[in-house]
Amino acid sequence: MSFDLVLQNILNPPILFFFLGMLAVFLKSDLSIPQPLPKLFSLYLLIAIGLHGGYELSKSGLDIGVLKALLLAIAMAVIVPIYSYFILKIKLDTYNAVAIAATFGSISAVTFITGITYLQNIGVEYGGYMVAAMTLMESPAIVIGLIFAALFAKDSKEEKTDWKEILREAFLNPSVFLLIGALIIGMSTGEKGWHSMEPLFGTLFKGFLAFFLLDMGLVAARKIYELKKVGFFLIAFALVMPIFNASLGILLAYIFELSKGDAFLLALLSGSASYIAVPAAMRLSVPQANPGLYLPLSLAITFPFNISLGIPLYYFIINTFWG
Repeated sequence: MSFDLVLQNILNPPILFFFLGMLAVFLKSDLSIPQPLPKLFSLYLLIAIGLHGGYELSKSGLDIGVLKALLLAIAMAVIVPIYSYFILKIKLDTYNAVAIAATFGSISAVTFITGITYLQNIGVEYGGYMVAAMTLMESPAIVIGLIFAALFAKDSKEEKTDWKEILREAFLNPSVFLLIGALIIGMSTGEKGWHSMEPLFGTLFKGFLAFFLLDMGLVAARKIYELKKVGFFLIAFALVMPIFNASLGILLAYIFELSKGDAFLLALLSGSASYIAVPAAMRLSVPQANPGLYLPLSLAITFPFNISLGIPLYYFIINTFWG
């Protein structure tokens, strides 16, 4: 992989703000972003990416290429948590294997947004419908994880599973609901609607992303101190699985002839891990799992790896195949 690709990605202001946040924690600075601003930044980013994706989808429409990308996204969202669970069961009990598999089977919207920024910086086009792909990939891992918990946990057979609550949490969690809603609004209002919102959700996008990643750097650095609990096996899992999952996504994208930009975003989504939606669902539905395992893995290892080294690595692999 070319060092220039890595440098080009890291020397991106929002990424540098992420590492600035981490540095602040390591140097014991009092830097902090007061609540509830981080939640506001999250809502802003989800609305912005949903609106723009809906606008792009209104231009492209639903053709065979779009459907192909969406089906591949769903396929990856289903198979990744399944094989991840059986790998994790080598060392872990059912509950923790379920929670970590679901975390790595789902996606990180901010990693996706960072990847879009990277493509824009290097001038590579992608389909706006990939926002819909991202939305479709968030919930299946939650459902599969909870099904596995119900099937394989010894004491779960004596408990009545509230599937109505499980499905509500999987498909109506705030990030999925807001993304779908913004996507529909973007599709419905089209070009006129997007241009009316662009001053806030387009022009200011990178500024808000920088604020959000600064906060993520602060949070991730604090979680690093919890990694001593997880052991070498899980640390290796959090570094190797993103590369494996992304590579599988690239292979499928190549076989089904996705464009370079779409293949990159599918790979990045496949290699990312959730640190918001799935942990919230696991705390509610699988309280036996230890959040001190699955949250630091996704937030303190996989997320920094993907936004610094994973993005240029996946693009390098794709560029080798697509040219």
